[in-house]
Amino acid sequence: MTTSAYVPPPAIPPAIADVPGLLRWETNSREEAFALAEEITKESYTYDEVYGDYCTVHQYIDAPPRAVYDYLTDVRSLNEYTYSTRDFAPTDTPGLYVGRDTLLDDETKIYLRIDGDPDALTVDMRAAWDQGQELWMNYLHRIVPAEPVLGKSGTVLIWTNCRHPYYDKNPNPELASTPERPWVGDLWGLFYAGHKLEADNLKKILEHRYGGSA
Repeated sequence: MTTSAYVPPPAIPPAIADVPGLLRWETNSREEAFALAEEITKESYTYDEVYGDYCTVHQYIDAPPRAVYDYLTDVRSLNEYTYSTRDFAPTDTPGLYVGRDTLLDDETKIYLRIDGDPDALTVDMRAAWDQGQELWMNYLHRIVPAEPVLGKSGTVLIWTNCRHPYYDKNPNPELASTPERPWVGDLWGLFYAGHKLEADNLKKILEHRYGGSA
C-alpha cells in the first residue's frame, strides 16, 4: 500500500501572519470561502447597505477620455451639467471659487476647488457650503478609457462621494443664511439619484458635442 506524502500549505507571508481574521486560501477551504460569500449575498439591499457611507455612480460616455477630463476640470461646465450649482467665480484664494447653490430658496454659497491629474485622468472636486476654509464635500471622479474595460471606444466615468461626518451635522451653523435653512446632509438619501441624473446630463452634453468621436 502506498500513501501520499503530506504537503503542507504554502506559508503565510510573515508580514501578515499576525493579522487576525483574514480570509485566504492558506487558512480557509474553498467551501468556507464560498459559504461566506453566499452568506453576505442577498437578493435585495437597503439604501443604507449600498450607499450608507459611499455613494458611487457610473456612466458610459461616447466621448474621448481627455475630452471628459477637460470638461470636468473647467469650472464653467458646472453651469451646464449640474442641477443647481451656478456662477462660480474666483475668490482671493488661488484655485478657490465661490458660486451659488440654487437647491434651496436662499441660494446658499458654495465654495469649490478642482484638483485634476491629466496623466491619471482623475478629477477631484472639493467643496463646502457657506465657507471655503475646509472643503469637506469631495466629489471624486475617475475617467477610464472604455476600450480595455468594455471593448469599445469612449469613456467610463466613476464618480464617488464619501459620507463625511459633517453631512450629519453642520459644523458652522452660524454661517447659514437663516437658522431654519435645511442642511445638505439631509439630502444624503437622494445623493445617488441626484448624481445619477447629473451624470446623465454629462453624457448627453458630451455625446452631443463629440458625436461618437471617441
